[in-house]
Amino acid sequence: MSQQSDLSSHAGTSLQDINQSIQVPKNLGLWKSFLRFLGPGALVAVGYMDPGNWITSVQGGASYRYLLLSVILLSSLIAMQLQQMSGKLGIVTRSDLAQATAHYLPKPLRYLLWVIIELALMATDLAEVIGSGIALHLLFGWDLLFSILLTVCDVFLLLSLMKLGFRKIEAIVSTLIATILIIFVYLVFLSKPSLTGILQGYLPQLSVFDTQTTGSLSSRLTLSLGILGATVMPHNLYLHSSISQTRRVDYDDPKDIQQAVRFMTWDSNLQLSLAFVVNSLLLILGAALFFGHSEKIGAFSSMYHALETPSIAGSIASPFLATLFAVALLASGQNSTITGTLTSEIVMEGFLKLRMPAWLIRLVTRLFALLPVIVVALLFGDQETTLDNLLIYSQVFLSIALPFSIFPLVYLTSQKKIMGDYANAKWNSALGYGVAGLLTILNIILVVDMF
Repeated sequence: MSQQSDLSSHAGTSLQDINQSIQVPKNLGLWKSFLRFLGPGALVAVGYMDPGNWITSVQGGASYRYLLLSVILLSSLIAMQLQQMSGKLGIVTRSDLAQATAHYLPKPLRYLLWVIIELALMATDLAEVIGSGIALHLLFGWDLLFSILLTVCDVFLLLSLMKLGFRKIEAIVSTLIATILIIFVYLVFLSKPSLTGILQGYLPQLSVFDTQTTGSLSSRLTLSLGILGATVMPHNLYLHSSISQTRRVDYDDPKDIQQAVRFMTWDSNLQLSLAFVVNSLLLILGAALFFGHSEKIGAFSSMYHALETPSIAGSIASPFLATLFAVALLASGQNSTITGTLTSEIVMEGFLKLRMPAWLIRLVTRLFALLPVIVVALLFGDQETTLDNLLIYSQVFLSIALPFSIFPLVYLTSQKKIMGDYANAKWNSALGYGVAGLLTILNIILVVDMF
């Protein structure tokens, strides 16, 4: 373990206020020990059901019915593989992905990757800003631009919550996830989707690569990559590698390390399975209620109003359902704010070894995310359709940025000199490189097609 210890001492402690802060007494038994490790996966899963997913998934269902369910399934499987690598890197090396990248990769490459992940964080924040702002606008009737600017206060709300302790943060996030899940199970139950269509939708079809535009919004490939970018989010790889270290591990005991890696994997896969269900429900809702009306639900507010319009939502239409939708949207935006704040700190400290107050890092990131929203609002007015199209393309950018995080992650976790006995199996590394390579090719096709 000397290699890992050297890296840890060289890089410093990731999120030092919460690192190794949660004790896991020995001899608790299998399930009680696992419960102590349960939690970081929930914060990771939040990124897989943020407001960016809503537009791409619902629009995917409204435009192509159940076809793109296969993309959600594939994205979730890729996410499980990559998040396991990320969490394992953190536990075994005692450093996060940003620190490991900065330590092992050449300096010019390190700065290039830092710029890309910072842009990805801003794109992620853009979705949170627009989603939370529109939710406040719909629930309370406040001016849209004012509601969006009000999201700056999220920063200070989170910093207050952090004082409660990391386990409390995990509990709050889990509660908000449960709220989102319950609301969408109820909405989908009322919409009476086609079970046969759902099962067929999970079977991969080559037609998802079609670049021809259908309807008023996006091609199948654009929406597919938007779903992929909104589901497998680059910043989550950095986040998981850090918060997987919140549990105290006895590094002198190989069995304790092995247990930590095993329970991290269980936690991650369990929570990502819930995220897969939520994303599937979003697309199924779009297919069951809005298919044939894709041009009418291009914005969050359009979805909100569609749920209370009988000509679109049919007999289940009601203001109550629309309100539930807005509440779930607000919960999603607030959840994503929590993880975005943590990741901003991880990236800044890991790549640049620059320790700054968490509130300042978060405030700067949020203000940069607000800039394109304000510019678009000033040029085109605060039209929600325009803002939501901006949101969709921010998710496509996340897909483009994703390989720049996957390649370093797979490389680092494949090296025995770094990971020791926990290095990836050759088939796992090959699969990881294959995913990154395929994404790169599809992104090139998409960019060429767009221009």
